Amino acid sequence: MNNSVENLNNIKNIIKLKLNNLKKDKPPRIIAVSKTFRIEKILPLIEYGHNDFGENKVQETLDKWTEIKLKKNNIKLHLIGKLQTNKVKFAVKIFDYIHSVDSEKLARKIADEIKKNQKKIDIFIQVNIGREDQKSGIDVNHLDNFYNYCKDLNLNVIGLMCIPPIDRNSEEYFLEMQSLNKRLKLTELSMGMSSDYLKAIEYSSTFVRIGSHIFGKRG
Repeated sequence: MNNSVENLNNIKNIIKLKLNNLKKDKPPRIIAVSKTFRIEKILPLIEYGHNDFGENKVQETLDKWTEIKLKKNNIKLHLIGKLQTNKVKFAVKIFDYIHSVDSEKLARKIADEIKKNQKKIDIFIQVNIGREDQKSGIDVNHLDNFYNYCKDLNLNVIGLMCIPPIDRNSEEYFLEMQSLNKRLKLTELSMGMSSDYLKAIEYSSTFVRIGSHIFGKRG
């Protein structure tokens, strides 16, 4: 069995144990973060039947995935990196989920392109949960207004997404995200990476973004 497939199955088993302890039964969707990895490295997972993959650059995604998506329409691609407005028309063509909507200008552009392409895309609003100046995301105090703005554009907002500060305990941020998601009555929550996905699951994460624990270290 290929290493990445083995690693994925190990993660699934670990998650299953965690869910048993939490007395929950629905596992989160595992997004295999394939950014920067060549398609040869990703193919064993595709052949194994894994469908959710995360990328953060539009051009890299088009180059790697266009042909595969034509052959395998069950593959779901998740944009987890920052999206520039000038790349939206290309992003809408290739991605099924956008996890990083973080401005009115971007939301408006995505809505225009979705309408033009008549394509369904699920949207997460990225929240700057750590109030970090250098990070993207909507300020918590502006979240309600921004959510309503997205709804007025008819964007299919299914949940919130965050990347907590790397030098602090994620738990307090996951707790706050869980609370914000509940307040907006959203069903999905995108949080948790290789280092903290088990903690994220405790706080109702439904999409976890795991790269190095599946594919190994990036070169």
